[in-house]
Amino acid sequence: MSKVLSFGEILLRMSPSADGEWIKKNTIPVYIGGAELNVAAALANWKMPVAYFSAMPENYLSSEILKNLKERNIDTSLIHFSGNRIGIYILQQGKDLKNSGVIYDRNYSSFSELKPGMIDWDKVLKDVSWFHFSAISPALNSNIAALCKEVLEVASKKRITISVDLNHRPKLWQYGNKPVDVMPDLVQHCDVVMGNIWSANVLLGVDVDEHIHHKGKKEDYLEHARATSLAIKKKFPKCETIANTFRFDYEQQGILYYASLFHDNHQYHSKEFVAEKIVDKVGTGDCFMAGLIYGLYQKNNLQDTILFAAAAAFGKFFETGDFTNQDIDAVQSILYKS
Repeated sequence: MSKVLSFGEILLRMSPSADGEWIKKNTIPVYIGGAELNVAAALANWKMPVAYFSAMPENYLSSEILKNLKERNIDTSLIHFSGNRIGIYILQQGKDLKNSGVIYDRNYSSFSELKPGMIDWDKVLKDVSWFHFSAISPALNSNIAALCKEVLEVASKKRITISVDLNHRPKLWQYGNKPVDVMPDLVQHCDVVMGNIWSANVLLGVDVDEHIHHKGKKEDYLEHARATSLAIKKKFPKCETIANTFRFDYEQQGILYYASLFHDNHQYHSKEFVAEKIVDKVGTGDCFMAGLIYGLYQKNNLQDTILFAAAAAFGKFFETGDFTNQDIDAVQSILYKS
């Protein structure tokens, strides 16, 4: 069976407690992650044929990580070995990656030092029918942005379905180019785009209503999602499917979540998911992306696809760590309960 290939940097997340107890106890939880690997992990849980491309150093730490990924049924045979270190990011427990407190330690990592011409993409893309990446990779440096363009051009020629998550990480765009100067050249190759009305504005230059929060109704946000989707489709004709997610704080520790899916001039949307208290925000968007790929790859009904993707994302709010451990039954149970 043809594979879904997820492309991006493998990371270690250090997650200290916010009260400083980690200093007294000399311990910080460490999780394997990275947006694209989180997608692969979810797909593997759902019995999808999935492979992962990244770069890692050849050392015992990499060996232990790869053993874990193989145990999760993620094909790691395409991993490129070079360089000296794995990238790290530090985020306090319970915080969001969009939080200003996130600390990145990704310079000189094996992945960040990749350059165009280093990888045989014909070999990597053999037996691949779906290629997934995110806006995080081209945010690292100009060489990785060029590497993304290189692999997307090869994948496009092979007529491989290409998806992108418009993850916006402002702290990573530090090499002189703005996101809107880089991302449109990459998104032109994509068949599926996932993000939200704000990331589409910053990364693709799509207009956003600066007063949308004052309106504040779900109907207004969904109508804006439709307008954003139409703008993306007009700007990038190859793109067939656009998803927009909406996530708002609820009460003091909770979340309100829903999403929309635009395809063939029709818009589908999920129900609202609400929780008064959640565990971890990291990886929820990746879980949604995985659910979207799962439904589209399986050619499921589009309404079922958006429901499954949103439910998977909502379920991830109640798990610690970057990966989801939800299987299909667990996701379905969220829909039945809601």
